Amino acid sequence: MPGARPLVIVGASYAGAQLAASARELGFEAPIVMVGDELHAPYQRPPLSKGLLTGKTTADKLALRGADFYAQNGIEMRLGRRATFIDTVDRSVTLDDGSVLPWGWLALATGARCRPLPVPGADLQGVLNLRTLDDAQRVVAACDRARNVVVIGGGFIGLEVASALRQRGADVTVIESQPRLLARSFPPQMSEYLEAAHRARGVTVACGRGVRALHGTDGAVDRVELDDGSNVPCDLVVLGIGVVPNSELAQAAGIACDNGILTDAMGRTSAPGVLAIGDVANMALATPAGGPARMRLESIQAANEGARAAAAVLVGREQPFSAVPWFWSDQYELKFQMAGLALPGDRAVLRGDMATDRFSVFFLRDDLLVAAHSVNRPAEHMLARKLIAAGVRPDAHMLADPLFDLKSLALPVSNP
Repeated sequence: MPGARPLVIVGASYAGAQLAASARELGFEAPIVMVGDELHAPYQRPPLSKGLLTGKTTADKLALRGADFYAQNGIEMRLGRRATFIDTVDRSVTLDDGSVLPWGWLALATGARCRPLPVPGADLQGVLNLRTLDDAQRVVAACDRARNVVVIGGGFIGLEVASALRQRGADVTVIESQPRLLARSFPPQMSEYLEAAHRARGVTVACGRGVRALHGTDGAVDRVELDDGSNVPCDLVVLGIGVVPNSELAQAAGIACDNGILTDAMGRTSAPGVLAIGDVANMALATPAGGPARMRLESIQAANEGARAAAAVLVGREQPFSAVPWFWSDQYELKFQMAGLALPGDRAVLRGDMATDRFSVFFLRDDLLVAAHSVNRPAEHMLARKLIAAGVRPDAHMLADPLFDLKSLALPVSNP
């Protein structure tokens, strides 16, 4: 489309790459420019806290697309550049090198950054975050020398790091300020299972403990002081205390933000012509009664599905994000797969025996199946996604019975 203003995508991420690919698949003909503050082309992020740390994969295998994909699809890459200013009136974005890019559409896929640890000593050598490929490579390099590792934060990233480093032979201690692991994501019985799984594999877990300070010798961290005055010796600290959405650029441009950039189910923001996708997007959701009206869904599935919805907007179609959210986490030989969004008041129904490391926990809200957490039960996870999408109301006793065929719940009811 000669002369057309381009689609500028700020963020060379999963969401950004998917938006560019989907836009071309749907026939979007205007130029596309992707701006990324890293020097790397879009890459897979889940292996950073999993296979890359254990050595099962390497950095050269993480690229999302082949090297020639972007050129063949007319996607200009501006890597190592950061957007500094958005003009929603003139429809332009300024980069940190002073260049100005005009846009017809602007997509913000700026993601999130690691939440800083606000205690003395957090800037010591050997205190690392894990968010980017460069972060992960620093952790890998540090692991070769570290024997005693403290992971601060018992969320998914922290526990995946603990699992990976334990498998590398390090002594690992996990410090979690909440009274249990993954308290915001898992019910108590799943948290207890997870803690027991890590302890059984040699990880020390300390829940309900805050960090008062980090201490070091010659500028390098050597112990973590907890809020009860005790100290944990270490030669490496990895932080996993959550993320902060990179929404400042949008907020400065007058775009509505609240824990991320507010969007509808198609990625549209409060500013005409501006979309937001991926971890930075606080997206409107179609969830069962009692569920959240909007949320930042920090997952690959949400990034890809949200990007496809936004791409449809570019070509004048409406294809709102409506898929059941799903997530996964690999820890040791345990594959956790979560479908739907469980809330604290939901009824939890266990199917299987936790002691076997193969089971599912289903969640009912007013008898409606709204979520399922599975461990080493991939078939049940896939079926749960279909059942949640179908809005089934299963009998709790049937869900709990391992002999009951869950597939029958998805069958249409025939009229007599």
